[in-house]
Amino acid sequence: FDSLPPAHYKETMNTILVWIQQSETKLSMPQVAVAEYEIMEQRLRELKALQSSLQEQQKGLNYLSTTVEDMSRKAPAEVSQRYRSEIDVILGRWKKLSAQLVEHCQKLEELMTKLQRFQNDTKTLKKWMAEVDVFLKEEWPALGDSEALEKQLEQC
Repeated sequence: FDSLPPAHYKETMNTILVWIQQSETKLSMPQVAVAEYEIMEQRLRELKALQSSLQEQQKGLNYLSTTVEDMSRKAPAEVSQRYRSEIDVILGRWKKLSAQLVEHCQKLEELMTKLQRFQNDTKTLKKWMAEVDVFLKEEWPALGDSEALEKQLEQC
């Protein structure tokens, strides 16, 4: 019986597996091109919440790892190997999920910065175009008014 995992181990294992599956599903949703900053902010908040949840689940993962280590010392080799391979699969998925989460956050933050810059540049360009439009609609000076013609030439 010393080589069998405690009941809490199985509960924690199931909890971690369900959490990993749900998180993998959330991260595997296709990323769509979004041109609305608010939607991008919402997605970033969701990813940050997932990162917080990942940190909260870390305790359970640590518990599983230490429990497997303890059982490995007491259990027969084949039982020990089975639990080790089980925890190795979970740790692999955990590391992959964690890396994807960081990558998604960084990429989204970069895209948000680019979108913000683009929106600012667009505002500046529209303002400039409005000013040019006003300028082009102004009356042209009379042909004999060289001073007004020079001023208009400088503006152009």
